[in-house]
Amino acid sequence: MDFRIVIDTREQAEYGFDCPTVRHKLDAGDYSVEGLETVVAVERKSLSDFTSTVMHDFQRFAVELEKLAAMEAACVVVEADLDAVLRGQETEALHNTSPGSLLGAALWLSLRFGVPIYWCGSRQAARAFTDGFLRMFVRTRKEQHGHKWN
Repeated sequence: MDFRIVIDTREQAEYGFDCPTVRHKLDAGDYSVEGLETVVAVERKSLSDFTSTVMHDFQRFAVELEKLAAMEAACVVVEADLDAVLRGQETEALHNTSPGSLLGAALWLSLRFGVPIYWCGSRQAARAFTDGFLRMFVRTRKEQHGHKWN
């Protein structure tokens, strides 16, 4: 089977990848691998979206995190530099939330749901991380399961 990244149909700021992609609705996350949609996913967030979701739309995000937590591998990528956030250089995207409060909420969510949150520094780095995360999952799964997808 060829490696294809699945992009959720609701994803509005989709990444471009150097591999084939397909678009269809995912139950959780914004990106997955064709044939492994219920097993691996990456949820993408801009800093502004992450802040408003974590601080003001928590119940909806908690439902998403529950679904991601049920997968073999899932994570949230934030298109922001944590150091810049903590230094107060991203105040507009924080929607009047203190950097410390946002970090505390992110850490609590990650520990509560067991879904890591990766601060990738930029959109370009988050795209590269997403691509690498999905590819490494497939490679590791093939090693563990003898080249079987599922």
